Amino acid sequence: MAKTPTPHIGAKEGEIAEFVIMAGDPLRAKFMAEKFLENPVQFNNVRGMLGFTGTHNGKRVSVMGHGMGIPSIGIYTYELFNFYGVKTIIRVGSAGSIDKDLHVGDLVIAQGACTDSNYAAQFEMPGTYAPIGDFKLMRTAAETCERLGYNYKVGNVMSADAFYSENPHNDKWMNMGVLAIEMEAAALYMNAARSGNRALVICTISDHLITGEVTTAEERQTTFTHMMDVAFSLL
Repeated sequence: MAKTPTPHIGAKEGEIAEFVIMAGDPLRAKFMAEKFLENPVQFNNVRGMLGFTGTHNGKRVSVMGHGMGIPSIGIYTYELFNFYGVKTIIRVGSAGSIDKDLHVGDLVIAQGACTDSNYAAQFEMPGTYAPIGDFKLMRTAAETCERLGYNYKVGNVMSADAFYSENPHNDKWMNMGVLAIEMEAAALYMNAARSGNRALVICTISDHLITGEVTTAEERQTTFTHMMDVAFSLL
C-alpha cells in the first residue's frame, strides 16, 4: 500500500473502513454520518471533502464526499482503492431521468455506465470498454428496494462530462434504453475494475429531462434518504 495521507485525503492508514459510501456533496456525507453512523470520527477535511468513519449496526463503514464529475470522483476513488485498502465503494447521488417510467424520487441502480468522457483512454484498451457494477451488490440493492417498497429500476445510466451541454443528445441515449443521466458512475466502475474491487451506484431521480418534472424541497428531504437506506443495507 502506498504512503498515506495522500494528496487529497488526510487520513492515516487504518482510519478508513474497507466499505465506503460516497456522495457528491460532502455535506450529504456529513448528513449520513450523523443519521446512520454510531460514534463517527472525521478523517478528512482536505479541500472541504468531508469524510467520517463509524459503525452501522456494529459494522465498520466510512462515508465521504467525492465532488462533481468524473475527474473528481476518479481521484478520490483511486486513492481509496489503491492507497487505503478500500474494497467496496457505493455512490449515492442524484440523476436526471430520461425514462418514461422513472419519476422524481424513484431510484435507479446503475447496472452499467455509458459515458462521453475520455477517462477510459488511459487504459489503452483495444476497443470500447463497458463499465459495470458489481452483480452481488446490485442484486442485494434490488432486493432491498423490493422489501422496503421503493420504486426503482436497474439498467444503464449515462455519465456525462458536461452538466450544461450544448448538445445533450438525451433522445439518442433514451432510444438506446439508458435510464438516467448522472456524472460519475463510469469512472467509479473503471477504477473498481482496475483495482480488483467492487462498486455500485444508486441514484435518486431529482428531475426528468424529457418531461420537465422536478423535485420539491419536501420530496428531496423525504425521498433522498431511500438510496441511503439501500446503500447501508449492503454492508
